[in-house]
Amino acid sequence: MRPATLVHRSSRPDLPRREVLRRAFAAGVLVTPVGGVLASCATAGGGEGGEGAKGKVSRENPLGVDPSAPLEVVIFDGGYGEEYAKYDENIYRQRYPEAKIEHSAIQRLQEALQPRFVAGNPPDVIDNSGSYWMDIGALVADKQLTDLSELLDAPSLDISGKKVRETLRGGVEEFGKYGDTSYVLDYAYNVYGLWYSSSLFREKGWQYPRTWTEMLDLCEEIQRSTDMAAWTYQGQFPQYFHWTILSMAAKVAGPEVLINIDNLEPNAWKQPALGQAVEAVYELPRRGYIMKGSHGLSHTEAQTEWLQGKAAFIPSGSWLESEMQDITPDGFDMVMGPHQNIAASDRLPFEALLANPGEHFIVPARGKNARGGLEFLRIMLSNRAAKKFSELTGSLTAVDGSEEGLSLGSGFDSVRTALEAAGANTFGYRFDTWYTPLWDEMIDATGALIRTEIKPSDWMARCQKKADEIAKDDSILKYKRQPG
Repeated sequence: MRPATLVHRSSRPDLPRREVLRRAFAAGVLVTPVGGVLASCATAGGGEGGEGAKGKVSRENPLGVDPSAPLEVVIFDGGYGEEYAKYDENIYRQRYPEAKIEHSAIQRLQEALQPRFVAGNPPDVIDNSGSYWMDIGALVADKQLTDLSELLDAPSLDISGKKVRETLRGGVEEFGKYGDTSYVLDYAYNVYGLWYSSSLFREKGWQYPRTWTEMLDLCEEIQRSTDMAAWTYQGQFPQYFHWTILSMAAKVAGPEVLINIDNLEPNAWKQPALGQAVEAVYELPRRGYIMKGSHGLSHTEAQTEWLQGKAAFIPSGSWLESEMQDITPDGFDMVMGPHQNIAASDRLPFEALLANPGEHFIVPARGKNARGGLEFLRIMLSNRAAKKFSELTGSLTAVDGSEEGLSLGSGFDSVRTALEAAGANTFGYRFDTWYTPLWDEMIDATGALIRTEIKPSDWMARCQKKADEIAKDDSILKYKRQPG
């Protein structure tokens, strides 16, 4: 998920969400995985017994939008802001000048929208992100979301000769699927790595480490020869560190490590590659390479300390430059590098990257203007709108190549260069949106690991125990990823 300011669960933390949604669901307030309160709701297209607002299908209107129907858009009020959505809404108004658009930007989506799902009058399109998002797996199980297949099969708004699905980066369509059906558009394309000041590294003559042995050696040199710490991290949101763990594990043994976790395979959290990665990361706090006081810092506090030169490395995603642009010192020249290999025998090369699509847009099935919601997403997936998003946020989008010609800062350029170098060697995971309690347990365990309250074997055992509980719970809908 950027936290607080922006959160993407794979992406960013924002407010400690923990099990708030699951607890609400368990209480019967919103939905449950199977046979929940709203299980009888209509499927794609709008309110019970009908398809909601609908217009005439034409070449200019392939989704059959009612040109006069109102459209309600809800955006997560995070690090990406809301200006990009307002830009897209203006395009919608140009296409459908009779349509009134209601726009809102909020942070605690679950609290604000849960009653509306219960009442059967949700918004038409939602940016379902942040720490207090709605459990997508539960919404899918209760048939609350519109199938996005019509959108994906529709012609691109401004990329000639291509359907929408043909304009997407690799993995975007797959990561929006639950079973065989696409229910989510992950709009931002988040790339994860370690961030550092390239100007500082040039000044000190430091080389960015490609292996974990080189990393530990550099950490020792940094703390021996300077008054800065080697690392800091967003202590209140320890999920920032899990990206390092999972990335290194995938490099050791390939993307199957993460696919096994997603598929709740027996002992997936005890895979040897994962054990190597957890043991490696544990060396940072064990050797005292993490800045004192980091455990209590929010994401912005830790990132501010890093910008002030109090630590050399910080783990984060591709939104970091945009999130901190207002206080980044001149000449800091932040850049992102890939996570390290553990050994030369690792299956994936150093350039391989964890790159998960994020910022989850959904179209509620019972919205009054579901077709307008689909059209809004088609507008977002135009080259014009995607480029504007990158200009406004400094982040990549789901639209392949839409960032071409842009130079938005050293961080943005480094992410683009890293992605090009990775080529086909990108990987991701799904358990965060499929099985929220497992994600929450992993976050809690990671925090305890980095605080040295538990050991690597305990981390693996805790995650495996939760995974086993979910695997045995027949009330939870299960999903499968295929290799490759």
